[in-house]
Amino acid sequence: MLNLKTVTWLLNNVLTIGFMAAVVIFQPELRRTLERMGQSTMWANRLFGTHRRDPSLRAAWQSAVVAICDAAEQLSDTRTGALLVLERNNNLDEIIRTGTPMHADVIPEMLGTIFYEGTPLHDGAVVIRDGVIVAAGCVLPLSNNLEMGKDMGTRHRACLGIAENSDAIAIVVSEETGIISMAKNGVLIRHFDRQTLYTRLIDEMIPKEPVVEKSTADTWKDRAKSLMKWVSQKGEDEQQ
Repeated sequence: MLNLKTVTWLLNNVLTIGFMAAVVIFQPELRRTLERMGQSTMWANRLFGTHRRDPSLRAAWQSAVVAICDAAEQLSDTRTGALLVLERNNNLDEIIRTGTPMHADVIPEMLGTIFYEGTPLHDGAVVIRDGVIVAAGCVLPLSNNLEMGKDMGTRHRACLGIAENSDAIAIVVSEETGIISMAKNGVLIRHFDRQTLYTRLIDEMIPKEPVVEKSTADTWKDRAKSLMKWVSQKGEDEQQ
């Protein structure tokens, strides 16, 4: 046998060395993934129920989406800057703590008042959780994306920043142009009108009703009933 002690040692320890190297190289990505897992309520929802399918929660979000779209249209018409964050699975408590706590219904008048120029909270973001305003004047992380246009300022960078760091939906209204934009998963989409924004938010924020499939037993029962009905009708036709 060849006395390859060095090669043998390397082969025996390559997995350990490789694992340690991967941790060092991908440390930022691993930390970001673990942070999202820790902030996410998705795991609890899977284990303990379907939180977002609660009928009362669906109704709250449906009402909130209508109000958000109405407010966005009004703010766009008046060139009033606005920034809204809609919480989904990732918990936004850290963001909420940077602002002023609230518990208010989402209505156009409330959003218009918050973002009216001159009010103390107009420069920050409004956070909406479960269809309710929970904080205003919040500070968001800014995106370092170098591809953003020069016509997009701090609000747009904050809008994209929160979408890069969480799964939240962020909506921004430009005070210079009145353009309505939305950010999701690190992508900023511009030039929404009320209808397209409504359609997108309904799709993103309100989960689809689960499709209940019939069991095999129910299927056979339906087939048996159909067969009995057909036999009965056939007998009546023959008697006639």
